[in-house]
Amino acid sequence: MSRVCEITGKKALSGNRRSHSLRATRRKWNVNLQKVTVMVDGKPVKMRVSARALKTLKAQANKA
Repeated sequence: MSRVCEITGKKALSGNRRSHSLRATRRKWNVNLQKVTVMVDGKPVKMRVSARALKTLKAQANKA
């Protein structure tokens, strides 16, 4: 499975790991994905959602 949020499309970011001598090697920051059951058109659907998207969904659900 790919590490992509099914709602926002967020993916892993890449960059450099820097040692004390400032030597650069490649590294990756993965997305904080959570397995969640979301109601879509009245039916439960299992999705992999980023923690940020999940927080936004919960806030919108409480608001409505």
